[in-house]
Amino acid sequence: MKVCKFGGSSLADTAQVAQVCDVVLGDPDRRLVVVSAPGKRFKDDIKVTDLLIACANARLDGTPTDEALEAVVARYREIQETLGVDSAVTEAISENLATTVAGSTEHRERFMDAMKAAGEDNSARLVAAELQRRGVDARYLNPGDAGLLLSDEYGNARLLPESYDHLARLREAEGITVFPGFFGYTREGEVVTFPRGGSDITGSILAAAVKADLYENFTDVDSVCAVDPDLAPDVQPIGEITYREMRELSYAGFGVLHDEAIIPAVHAGIPIRICNTNRPELPGTLIMAEREVTHGSVVGVAGSSGFCTVFASKYLMNREVGFGRRFLQFFEEEGLSFEHMPSGVDNISIILREDELDEATEGRIVAHIRDEMGADSVSVEHGLALVMVVGEGMRYTVGVARRATAALAEANVNIEMINQGSSEISIMFGVKEGDRTAAMKALYAEFF
Repeated sequence: MKVCKFGGSSLADTAQVAQVCDVVLGDPDRRLVVVSAPGKRFKDDIKVTDLLIACANARLDGTPTDEALEAVVARYREIQETLGVDSAVTEAISENLATTVAGSTEHRERFMDAMKAAGEDNSARLVAAELQRRGVDARYLNPGDAGLLLSDEYGNARLLPESYDHLARLREAEGITVFPGFFGYTREGEVVTFPRGGSDITGSILAAAVKADLYENFTDVDSVCAVDPDLAPDVQPIGEITYREMRELSYAGFGVLHDEAIIPAVHAGIPIRICNTNRPELPGTLIMAEREVTHGSVVGVAGSSGFCTVFASKYLMNREVGFGRRFLQFFEEEGLSFEHMPSGVDNISIILREDELDEATEGRIVAHIRDEMGADSVSVEHGLALVMVVGEGMRYTVGVARRATAALAEANVNIEMINQGSSEISIMFGVKEGDRTAAMKALYAEFF
């Protein structure tokens, strides 16, 4: 059995939806299909999810939503009419969207999650209807009916463990099941979403639950590449990569697969294949537990902007028992998770996602550290990017860090921070956001 997930670009218009159905029917093992909301049809187009967010914001601001809602319905109607699917599907989609946008706005985040989830939900209805039109035994399945339960962290939900037992029943389902990605339900029955791009996570969870032989993640590229192809036109494709390597690269900016989507597959030992919807015959990239590696080899270079650093220094910090715990407690009380924590003898830093630290929160944290912990100095630096060199073959290899730092120096990129985990499969550099592209190009040129 294979679980296959199709991204927004694969469902953007009539031709792409037809191609998705062709791919699904091209292999009888593809019995569980996860779909995203329709993406962009052309460069300056707007994704359905963004249309839904605009509609939700209009409702929250108290302005009319009719025009924004019709723009969403029109996207589905265009696909339905061109495919020749019964118009009852569009009527059901229109009714679903109208009900959702008229829902309670008392809890802003809950309302927004319900609106965003409607993109994937109605995409699944449409794909199932097209498969049925072709005479296929197919059905749409709502995540709530399937038992996909998530935490009540709106916009950033996590899977509740009992979901696996519920979802395992899908292995015995007859025909093809079309499942909307990106969202599930709380125990109280409220819609809640994963982070943006979370359809990848849904696919991985389902693959683990049904003990699939393979999780296929279909997108608009032939394979995972060693660096962003926009930075190197002749970039090398990656044929095989380990879970750990892919997790590191996805975290650091590889947009082809959500970094959290690796984890369910890892725990279940299910390989993941990244492949092109429009060229499904190509081998793509296979992500697996282990692969044969060459000593010293780097598999990829990735980079991501949008980070900031909270820096604190205090003389004899290393002698003060509990300093680190109390330092981190401030962030916990603000509901913030940290990305990295480099430290020295008398100083400590926390690296955070910049969009999680607003001005008021920043002020409270700085005041806490300065006044309650007696720090000699506290500062916050914005505009940080993280650039990462990844490869299982780097382990126990002398000279990789030297080559990387020399390449950055040659490109006149100043290193703000450097971190290498004990696994030794990655080296991370903190640089100014403006230096991210130059840093990635320099590292790719050095290792590839």
